Amino acid sequence: MKTPSTPATLWGGRFSEPPAEALRKLNDSFGFDRALLPEDVAGSIAWAEALGRAKVLTPREKARLVKALRAIGAAGISGIPEGAADEDVHSFVEGTLRRRLGSLAGKLHTGRSRNDQVATDFRLHLRGAFDEAHALVLDLAAALTARARSEAGTSMPGYTHSKRAEPVTFGHWCLAYVEMLLRDADRLAAARRRANECPLGSGALSGTPVGVDREVLARSLGFDRPTANSLDAVSDRDAAAEYLFASALLLVHLSRLGEDVIFLSSDEAGFLTLPDALATGSSRMPQKKNPDLLELARGHAGRAIGELAGLLAVVKGIPLAYDKDLQLDKEPVFRVRGVLAALLPALTQLVATLGLDRARMREAAGDDRLLATELADALAARGVPFRRAHEIVGRRIAEAERRGERLAAKGPSGGITRKDLAALDVTRALGKRRAAGGTAPARVAAAARDAERRIASARKGRAR
Repeated sequence: MKTPSTPATLWGGRFSEPPAEALRKLNDSFGFDRALLPEDVAGSIAWAEALGRAKVLTPREKARLVKALRAIGAAGISGIPEGAADEDVHSFVEGTLRRRLGSLAGKLHTGRSRNDQVATDFRLHLRGAFDEAHALVLDLAAALTARARSEAGTSMPGYTHSKRAEPVTFGHWCLAYVEMLLRDADRLAAARRRANECPLGSGALSGTPVGVDREVLARSLGFDRPTANSLDAVSDRDAAAEYLFASALLLVHLSRLGEDVIFLSSDEAGFLTLPDALATGSSRMPQKKNPDLLELARGHAGRAIGELAGLLAVVKGIPLAYDKDLQLDKEPVFRVRGVLAALLPALTQLVATLGLDRARMREAAGDDRLLATELADALAARGVPFRRAHEIVGRRIAEAERRGERLAAKGPSGGITRKDLAALDVTRALGKRRAAGGTAPARVAAAARDAERRIASARKGRAR
């Protein structure tokens, strides 16, 4: 016998008393899975129509159920009464139907289990999450590509081991992140394709006893096909794990982007300037302009890795088929989806509005220590074995550093000719990197045009 303040459960007939409050606090999921209300309504409408086609519901019964479900969907999450204490979103929808339609509401669950119901709801939600992230990733890639085209010839130092190494162009730097993001977009699209199978009709674990056409049912919800095995379908959370993996790796890339921009905009480097609208200040130091957005990108990458590890740890030991552990699958996805929805547009705006100190970038790129490899290559080009050329230039660098001079200051000597010293020119150095994937301005401009085509293709859903 239930207390008046406790909503009816979907499973109470076998029990002599309602769930204890201690159990409800741990067991109930409506506090977070109410986010699946649109998907639960969509899946329920599709199931009602399938039951109608199978002659389980009369045309009038189906029409009444569909109309009531659409009304619940139209009210949305904001239509949930304050203080609603249902066990989960499925209980809420069915309870709302019962209040509107009486016993007819109970017919909707014929041949269906909460197990295949929640698996379907979650697949629908994940499909939207994949699509949303895919579009936002391509927006950021497009912003970086636009900067690459306009800055194809803007020289700057390239780094290895956080030390200045060789000159590159800012456009080339932008396109490095475009490559990462295009891989991210491809991962999201591929995972979405794998996830686009419909679990509805799998029942609790053994399949539905109702003669529904699962092919038609799957297509009615926009799925490519029904799942092939009912035991797998109700317990499979690969799509959630793949979403979290793709998102975690995406956030790792965004964290690297953030770290790069933090350094390049630091007082020590001074190559980039953060837009005022996307930086913060200090409550104590009036001069500060802090890269909080970029630091949060780094922080969220770490947390997303934890979300992925947490879900994998939950599912690693679960036997077939459904187990309550799987209730813990949704919150990590909801949290990560919220992060991407906020972070990606902010980074897209930041990339589009970053300021560049081109003169300072070019001066730093032209430091002849960054052109030491050019000098060694010049010796090698006239027949000096590269290892010997490397040693000759290394000695010249050590001597120049002791004297506080540039590499060219001593002039031709020590195996280095005047013609060799002509290699110490940043424009010449950049222009030589014309091979595919190189930083020559003409190559960067062409690569940016190609990236634009690949982004357009990805937006249309075509494989690269």
